Amino acid sequence: MGSVNGALFEFPAHTVSVPNFEMSKAEITVGQYRVCVDAGVCPAPSCDYSESAEDKEDYPVVCVSWDHAKTFAAFVGARLPTEAEWEYAARGGGRMVRYPWGDEPPNCGRLNFDSCNRDTRPVCSYEPVGNTMQGLCDMAGNVYEWIEDDWHDDYRNAPVDGSAWVDEPRGSLRVNRSGSFFSSEDEARVAHRLSDDPTFVNDLTGFRLARDVP
Repeated sequence: MGSVNGALFEFPAHTVSVPNFEMSKAEITVGQYRVCVDAGVCPAPSCDYSESAEDKEDYPVVCVSWDHAKTFAAFVGARLPTEAEWEYAARGGGRMVRYPWGDEPPNCGRLNFDSCNRDTRPVCSYEPVGNTMQGLCDMAGNVYEWIEDDWHDDYRNAPVDGSAWVDEPRGSLRVNRSGSFFSSEDEARVAHRLSDDPTFVNDLTGFRLARDVP
């Protein structure tokens, strides 16, 4: 986990043991999220952006905060992935690769990033060439994904058991992963990480889910 030649907040590279878990193949879509809204449990996406429109059911939901993502996860009996789980999955099971599909450089046929589209795309638009070995879609590009962990400036003292790194009391920022349709080639790397206020919403950030293996 981490990087030996990336940004300082990707240091130090370290070994983590991740227990078995399951992760959703794709980012949660507008249509999936709307079920929770219609049930009166989840708040509607809360910024003015076209991905909240009803004609984009298969696009990743955006304009949802970390708290909104947590509410949806609980509604469907799941949770947000830990940062270690997310990177393990993005690496196709912890492989030493640069991108979810391997080491080949990103291009517009593998993912939605940079100048390929100035907007989101339906989930899994780039399979199978952009998928991980286990078949997960959009682990690079399309939208950033909320993660359970509090943000830390580097991995010193990070847990090595795959659990979420959560402060007590909780920190003011949460981790984001995967890059977005606006991200650079460097931001498509599996080690890339950013942070945001958990109450923040924008048109670049959505989420996917994980759950413990029964």
